[in-house]
Amino acid sequence: MRIIFVRHGDPDYANDTLTEKGWREAALLAERVSGWDVTDFYVSPLGRAQDTASLSLKKMGRSAETMEWLREFHGPVKDPLRGDNAHPWDFYPEYWTKIPAMYDKDGFLDTDVMKSGNVKEEYLRIGKCLDGLLEKYGYVREGGIYRTDRTQKADRDATIVLFCHMGVTLFLCGHLLGISPVVLTSGFFLAPTSVTVLGSEEREPGASYFRCQMAGDTGHLRAGGEPVSYMGYFTEPFQG
Repeated sequence: MRIIFVRHGDPDYANDTLTEKGWREAALLAERVSGWDVTDFYVSPLGRAQDTASLSLKKMGRSAETMEWLREFHGPVKDPLRGDNAHPWDFYPEYWTKIPAMYDKDGFLDTDVMKSGNVKEEYLRIGKCLDGLLEKYGYVREGGIYRTDRTQKADRDATIVLFCHMGVTLFLCGHLLGISPVVLTSGFFLAPTSVTVLGSEEREPGASYFRCQMAGDTGHLRAGGEPVSYMGYFTEPFQG
């Protein structure tokens, strides 16, 4: 089974849609997605994700199910450096790297800064929602793996595409991979319309683990001569 996360295009946050550049990115993305054998599409309810998905869905004559939990991760916290209502996926390295628990896949939830908001409740909620979705395809969470012999025959050939956002993607990847999302959100940049692919490996019968094949791939932009957007990045993106 494959889970493909696609970030929305270059955003017009004020109007929750795409910039002109974002629409160009989404069009190039649609050319790429149209070549995929996709079982099901899912999309965030936010406009920038809906708009990004719309071009791919139109090109393929498909529809997507809107999932509320795919909206951008929302768990505002009180950050000592940035004040109230800070995003829990945007800490300054000078701050979070000095807190050992931030590197722990479970311990980060019980740090003072995360407890200043509803991060734990929200993280557990979206993880449960993702697990519920995967159960539809016969993948049942058990500890850190997914059992494929607990319900109906697992659909090992399924490919699902989730159009959503960088923060929620990395929090969900933390859940799937058993890695602190703080490390992922601080250490990985997923450019607008980038593609992140996790495939299930079943090295022992019935025991599956999702492994990342690619993260933040923007090959469709390079092929179309469209520069990689810097949105969500704090240095110059590599364009090669």
